[in-house]
Amino acid sequence: MRFVNPIPFVRDVAASKAFYTSLLGLRVVEDHGHFVRFETGFAIHDGTRLEQTIWGTSSANPSYGRRNVLLYFEEENLDALFERIHRHVKLIHPIQTQDWGQRVFRFYDPDGHVIEIGEPQN
Repeated sequence: MRFVNPIPFVRDVAASKAFYTSLLGLRVVEDHGHFVRFETGFAIHDGTRLEQTIWGTSSANPSYGRRNVLLYFEEENLDALFERIHRHVKLIHPIQTQDWGQRVFRFYDPDGHVIEIGEPQN
């Protein structure tokens, strides 16, 4: 068995797809309208539709991005990416050096999922 990818539930697939492609620069490799997979293996799925598929019903008032999952990405040119996107996201904190020596910044995606982008750890 192998782990394949996380699939966060999203409220608006089009808005989330635009966020991940236009702002973060991910490339779409599969798009079924309600499900989008990116080149990195990361994917998003329409939350209402996925709830229906899994549980046979969907929430009347879904709550996604409840501060319990972090989506981690790496970027070689962290400073340039931060400068390009920090004014367009709900920033948690600017670039900081973590206890383990890695520089990262964190922010929320349109559904409130925490995104962390760090320099690659070689």
